[in-house]
Amino acid sequence: MTGKTRDMSDTPSQHFTATQRPRSVWWWIPTLYFGQGIPYVAVMTLSVILYKNMGVSNTDIALYTSWLYLPFVIKPLWSPFVDMFRTKRGWIVWLELLIGAAFALVALTLPLDNFFRVTLAVFWLLAFSAATHDIASDGFYMLGLGQHEQAAYVGIRSTFFRLSMITGQGGLVYLAGKFTEVTGNLTLAWSIVFFLLSAMFVSLFVYHRFMLPRPANDVANIADGKVGKTFVLIFAKFLQKKEIIIILAFLLLYRFAESQLVKIAPVFLLDKAEKGGLGLSTADVGIVYGTVGVIALTIGGLLSAYLISRDGMKRWLWIMALAINLPNAVYVYLAITLPTNIWLIGSLVATEQFGYGFGFTAYVLFMIMTAKGEHQTAHYAICTGFMALGMMLPGMASGWVQSQMGYTNFFIWVCVATIPSFLVTALINVDPGFGTKQKE
Repeated sequence: MTGKTRDMSDTPSQHFTATQRPRSVWWWIPTLYFGQGIPYVAVMTLSVILYKNMGVSNTDIALYTSWLYLPFVIKPLWSPFVDMFRTKRGWIVWLELLIGAAFALVALTLPLDNFFRVTLAVFWLLAFSAATHDIASDGFYMLGLGQHEQAAYVGIRSTFFRLSMITGQGGLVYLAGKFTEVTGNLTLAWSIVFFLLSAMFVSLFVYHRFMLPRPANDVANIADGKVGKTFVLIFAKFLQKKEIIIILAFLLLYRFAESQLVKIAPVFLLDKAEKGGLGLSTADVGIVYGTVGVIALTIGGLLSAYLISRDGMKRWLWIMALAINLPNAVYVYLAITLPTNIWLIGSLVATEQFGYGFGFTAYVLFMIMTAKGEHQTAHYAICTGFMALGMMLPGMASGWVQSQMGYTNFFIWVCVATIPSFLVTALINVDPGFGTKQKE
């Protein structure tokens, strides 16, 4: 810190032992949230493109990959155990080793004749591991930083989480396409990609084993040593929060349109023109998501975080709600005109990505605001469980809806589906000062 005096009651340094100097957040927040995002994007998006390449139907892809949201939906059921047993730091590092092993299993099972069934089972293991890693990571973030720092650095964590998504659905998809061109073997190409992911997570395991800080308050949290009592108490206190019905409505409906778009957008980019898609190659999809898109998304996330730290969340809430919803209309244009210029396609996708990066910050801060207080690790996990449920249920039906309506009408429906997001935004109350940077 600089030489200026500040109130030390809410600074990161209070959370560490007297013998440990707090490590700069740049040593661990970027890698922690990049690592949190990779398995999520592998389960939710990379699997969609993989199965599309392997010839699985849109209906089956949307249905079965949406079921992979379930571990993220029900993770509040075991989030208290992460809070009660061992340290969040310990959970993080050992789960990263398990996730690395799961990625290797996907690579090894892809060549099997019944690859769809077997890889789905491995993706389930990966999803449960990733969901538990989310619980521990978010809890560690809140333990390692004071409340004002949590809001100030939310842009960093959101940006690196989104960068991991772009790496997955951009860079890794591009590599899969290029490996297919070089080897002439689609299955081998995707196996190489998942082996690379495995190596990445083994490396993260080693890095975080030594580089994650050790907050003094990162301890087991069992009330009077009674596991069952603590488990029930955690859920009871969450459900007793003021305006809990409005909280749940926001968590379930703020991303209602996006939950449907995210399952269909990648297959729309890959499908041939005669089926109403853009007919891009796998490598082209990687370029669209991994170049222009990553720049736009990064700018959107950092800009929203800066504006919130300056003015507070309340002032920018409606702008962020508009930003995450209105750009969905670019897909209506793409479906009607079916352009072939990859840079035009990329710029339109980048518009949607910028809006998504800008608007999602409000959702993350709302969950932090809701979870603050006792048992914040478990309460934040409960919030993200409802977030996943809001993504899972509409996403499961999106493939069938698209097959019945066609791409153009489906994307029009997605625009109509933004209405619930605006309704729940109007209902929530935000402290005018929430999210602003702490005054020196």
